[in-house]
Amino acid sequence: MEILHSNIVGASDRHFIILHGFLGMGDNWKTHAKNWAEKGYCVHLVDQRNHGRSFWSEAFDYKVMAEDLSRYLDHHGVDQAIVLGHSMGGKTAMAFALQHPDRVQKLVVADIAPKYYAPHHQQILAGLSTLDFGETTSRNAAAEHLENYISDAATRQFLLKNLYWVSDGKLGLRTNIAVLKNAAEAIGASIESQNAFQQPTLFLYGEHSNYINPQKDKDMILRYFPNAEILAIKDAGHWLHAEQPKAFFETLMQWLS
Repeated sequence: MEILHSNIVGASDRHFIILHGFLGMGDNWKTHAKNWAEKGYCVHLVDQRNHGRSFWSEAFDYKVMAEDLSRYLDHHGVDQAIVLGHSMGGKTAMAFALQHPDRVQKLVVADIAPKYYAPHHQQILAGLSTLDFGETTSRNAAAEHLENYISDAATRQFLLKNLYWVSDGKLGLRTNIAVLKNAAEAIGASIESQNAFQQPTLFLYGEHSNYINPQKDKDMILRYFPNAEILAIKDAGHWLHAEQPKAFFETLMQWLS
């Protein structure tokens, strides 16, 4: 079986796993990883399947992604870790904690709830899936193409991190767009389990994000994560760790200690 790719920052027996969101990669979290490593953690920036430098597969749902993480921990000889996931990565983290509660010391979920989310990435996926690398031979040309689909400049910049040089003059995407463009239902799927994860859990949400409604979602969160705390990051949207990095870092470190 294939093992997820990761970038490991820091050397310690206190392992900290980071799971990125949809169309992201572990390297999106490099700055935070360096800060956590300085606080004495060994930080694993993991690329989930069909993302970053990890393997591609037709199979794509939270059950298989949770098992990917289990195999990853086995491969690296990690018995137990703090697990943090953002958005899609948060759902993988929740699924993993419910399937393997003994392996998660503490769980951190960033701006996602266990509930179902209707597909909402269609424009982004349309933009990425229509990139023609026969004609698109520069990052600028790719950026111009995406402008026709995605008005937000920050989102375009985030997506352009998936571009890489396959060979001289030939660009490609690190994401498996052929599979991901049909994965809207899998991405939005709710996390369901007969189990409850009893360890300390932190749900962080962006004050201006609509992904978590602390009033409406609280009961569902507590059903699966009875020891959960739900905290807002002020003046942040869905990308809370990038929009308010200092507040995100400080809130999390305070909770961990």
